[in-house]
Amino acid sequence: MTDITTEKARIGAPSAQPFINGFTEEGENLSPVNTGTNTSTTSEQPSAGPLAGASAKSHSHGGGVGIPDSSRAGRLTSYKLADFKPLNGLEEDWRFTPLKRLRGLHTEVLSGAAPAVSVTAPAGVVVETVGRDDKRIGQAAIPEDLVSANAWENFAEATVVTVPAELQADSEVSVLITGAGEAPSAQHIVIVAERFSKAVVVLDHQGSAVVSENVEIIVEDGAELTVVSLQEWADNAVHASSQQAKIGRDAKFKHIVVSLGGDLVRVTPSTRFTAPGADVEMFGLYFADAGQHLEQRLFVDHAVANCKSRVLYKGALQGRNAHSVWVGDVLIRKEAEGTDTYEANRNLVLTDGARADSVPNLEIETGLIEGAGHASATGRFDDEHLFYLMARGIPEKVARRLVVRGFLNEIIQQIKVPAIEERLTAAVERELAATDN
Repeated sequence: MTDITTEKARIGAPSAQPFINGFTEEGENLSPVNTGTNTSTTSEQPSAGPLAGASAKSHSHGGGVGIPDSSRAGRLTSYKLADFKPLNGLEEDWRFTPLKRLRGLHTEVLSGAAPAVSVTAPAGVVVETVGRDDKRIGQAAIPEDLVSANAWENFAEATVVTVPAELQADSEVSVLITGAGEAPSAQHIVIVAERFSKAVVVLDHQGSAVVSENVEIIVEDGAELTVVSLQEWADNAVHASSQQAKIGRDAKFKHIVVSLGGDLVRVTPSTRFTAPGADVEMFGLYFADAGQHLEQRLFVDHAVANCKSRVLYKGALQGRNAHSVWVGDVLIRKEAEGTDTYEANRNLVLTDGARADSVPNLEIETGLIEGAGHASATGRFDDEHLFYLMARGIPEKVARRLVVRGFLNEIIQQIKVPAIEERLTAAVERELAATDN
């Protein structure tokens, strides 16, 4: 975690005037941004350890799957909104999120029009619009927080994209999601890659919206699926997206999150191994400008033996009150012998006034693993890189842009869709051009 301020303050004491409103130096207490923002909350204060205690108990709606008093495995899960307590911002899962800027996604009935969905798919891929009672809904995910549960309770219909068994899609499936207004709304998407199929699905979020979205992803045995979630919203958009994947035997799954637009964007991807031999890669890229809040909280659940996961998220920040949050939770359960996992987050702070919070978490319940590790780093430009470029006649501004471009390009290259890669490269160039002004 890095806090860039104009003045030095005493370490260990809250600043009298935080550089980013609502933050202390430690980033632990976001009052007054969060505390008291939910008018439906009671005066009762949350108990210590919000992910333990009651939240770890077994649950009649499929939730509470976990271990009492553990920090991540004991999270409450439920399809019912009433099972979740109102948010006050002191919860571990929400302590970095400015609740006032959720614009009702956590307090209101989500009755607004959901963003419009338009799907372009290669031959053989099946696209359907179904009702809430479709049997595929709920197979891969159970809401893990109040905002997700609110969306689950209020969505009217779902878009289901199915890649049939053994189909090798010859081009990407493009799911264009266009905002339909600023009334709080709910959305539901299901992606199914059947046995031994192979496909790339792009979720392309554009326009203006205030939306809570649940995305279920099922990767059956032997399938290979890539899901790219692009957030290029208008500047006033608010987007909370829970994207949960269930991974079958010997399956390969790549998940890529790219967040560039929007006022507040919070993406929470999860992958859960259900059978041995699976391989998961999770990548992320974000570029936060002045005033933007871009948050990524991911979970990799190694619940079975002999699976592999790799996580790499990279972000750049510029401008006053630009804020990024990355929290990476990896759980290796007792049964998950032979696990091989590593997660990393890298942040590049381009200007004063930006803040990057980075929290890697690794829980290990068995020592019989191949390997496990995590890393996190936040900093400014590498002076040696700049010196090397400038010593060869490259102006400083151009040298800085080259460094940032190379830093982020590692993630862009993972998409493997030329048109999307070109579009994102151009978007990064626009962001960097704004830095020069």
